[in-house]
Amino acid sequence: MRLRGQVALVTGGGTGIGRGISLVFAREGASVVINYQKSKDKAEATVREIQEGGGRAVAVQADVRREADVKRLVDEAARQTGRLDVLVNNAGWTSPVPHAKLEALTDEIWRKVLDTNVMGPWYCIKHAAPLMQAQGRGVIINITSVAAFSGKGSSLAYAASKAALESMTRSLARALGPTIRINGIAPGLVETDFAGWPPSVFEAGRHEVTTPGLPTPEDCGEAALFLAAEARATTGTTILVDGGIISLQPRVPPR
Repeated sequence: MRLRGQVALVTGGGTGIGRGISLVFAREGASVVINYQKSKDKAEATVREIQEGGGRAVAVQADVRREADVKRLVDEAARQTGRLDVLVNNAGWTSPVPHAKLEALTDEIWRKVLDTNVMGPWYCIKHAAPLMQAQGRGVIINITSVAAFSGKGSSLAYAASKAALESMTRSLARALGPTIRINGIAPGLVETDFAGWPPSVFEAGRHEVTTPGLPTPEDCGEAALFLAAEARATTGTTILVDGGIISLQPRVPPR
């Protein structure tokens, strides 16, 4: 087990990509602190699944947009487990808005997207880093998006927020290394409920990837496991988990 004896905190860890990462980490021996904001039932179901498989997990509620909540979350993770080895900044939010409809992209949407997707990871890193530095090592993984590279995605605000998280990943990898390694994972279209896409979007996506199917939450989990357990000489970079969309497909301007 590649994460035996380690403790991982996964924000938004009970649903979608976060759930996939939580399950993979638990399979590899990590004690997983599963953060949720509103999805208590799903977070607790993920905890039960891990425990029934012989793993260790606990669910902790916190809104990553609120620094006081994040401090409490990190403190609770440390209290429950005594240490923190891996932080996965997975919690995110979006509201689909066509990129050309500028008037539809309200200040309220901008604020919620940036508070969740940029400030949330910042607060988590700010409060987790001292624990990792005190124990002499740590790994942080930011879940970004191919939207950061393509300029497409569910909204202009979402793409911009993930580009900001990409930049923060590199800046903080430099600032906090060598004690803490910080990398990103940029998923492509993953079939979850995150953005509320209709089935037709996923069906179209299956014809665009150069892999046997769309990426899954478990695929993201395996990439996160590599960064957490194996990639000791890798920091300040991002793994694309997108079925080859960015590397192999033409970049079409957003519509």
